[in-house]
Amino acid sequence: MTMPPASSESEPSSAQLRRDALYLTLAQIPAGCVTSYGELAQLAGLGRAARWVGRTLSQLPQGSSLPWHRVIGAGGRLSLPAGTASGDEQRARLRAEGITIRNNRVDMQRHRWRPM
Repeated sequence: MTMPPASSESEPSSAQLRRDALYLTLAQIPAGCVTSYGELAQLAGLGRAARWVGRTLSQLPQGSSLPWHRVIGAGGRLSLPAGTASGDEQRARLRAEGITIRNNRVDMQRHRWRPM
């Protein structure tokens, strides 16, 4: 897993600690499973920070090995538009992991990540 670089300060900032919590939780989502932005925020201990999660994931460096494509909108909705580079890449990666996409949605009952 390639994590984005940490800041060079001796004490990590509050923002860096939040990003680290997000990245560590994101890295645990196994292939074939998805979670929503809001669920990921909750699991990472970030409260109701779904929009912050989405914004932070959109800023991951090119080539990051973190499974950003496994994070989708509430109710299983794919939030990245089809026909865009990132939207098409997300759909291709999810399908390669055996996740079925119908009407721009993933069946959350079947594919939701349920950490222990």
